[in-house]
Amino acid sequence: MKIITNTASSLTREEGRKLGISIIPVSVSLGNRSLRDYIDINSNDYVKLLHGDEMPASSQPTIGDMIDELENLEEEAIMLTVADGLSGEFSTAMGVRNSLPNKENIYVINSRTLAGSLRYMAVKAARLRDQGVSAQEIVSQIRACAQANISYVIPADFNYLRKSGRISNLTSKIGSALHLLPVLTQTEDHMRISFMTVRRTWKSAVATIISSLKDKGIDDQFLLSIAYADKKDLAVKVCRQIRESFPGVESEILQLAPSLITHGGPGCIVVQATRK
Repeated sequence: MKIITNTASSLTREEGRKLGISIIPVSVSLGNRSLRDYIDINSNDYVKLLHGDEMPASSQPTIGDMIDELENLEEEAIMLTVADGLSGEFSTAMGVRNSLPNKENIYVINSRTLAGSLRYMAVKAARLRDQGVSAQEIVSQIRACAQANISYVIPADFNYLRKSGRISNLTSKIGSALHLLPVLTQTEDHMRISFMTVRRTWKSAVATIISSLKDKGIDDQFLLSIAYADKKDLAVKVCRQIRESFPGVESEILQLAPSLITHGGPGCIVVQATRK
């Protein structure tokens, strides 16, 4: 059985090979350059490029890459995509799946998320496969995970919010001048990232997320993922603050893929809870 996802999971191809997961690259564009996650550029080098005046963009995995992974398969395949609404990948993958003669053996799952939560689901699917669990049961368990995940983003740069249209130019200028920190969260339908609040310090921004996680009943049945663009020391502090409020909950620290840094910008932190 083939498990497939993409680099928006922050899984590299090398990690994928070790886990038995096929990883399709997501591309980022900066000026006239197109760069594939973990192939043409890594996260640290990508952040260095973002200190110029050009604003980046990302694109979903190509149809050609999807076809290469799915056509002529004699085995079953499970493909996990970025949340429908945050990317067009799910719709594209379904179109590719439905065009293939072996489509009955291909399962496309809308993860309703990305980053650490998508990574966890892909790794769980591979682990269940290795345990001999059927494709149908794996799909059922992964879809259950997809229904119970929560994401928050703290961008350090208002310009990335302005570019996405979530705030106005004036709000961006005021926020930057006052050194405020915006807090974003995924909407209940998981199809958008919406503005939640602003705070003056990282500690208070993280405290807002902790309060929301408590309201949502996060317990030891969940994995907490803290992902960073380029400031691992900050992620460690954020993780420590969260662990103090959820001492019995498993947590991890990850670095975001270049394509995800494109949206949060340098210095951003992503906090996610995923039902295990």
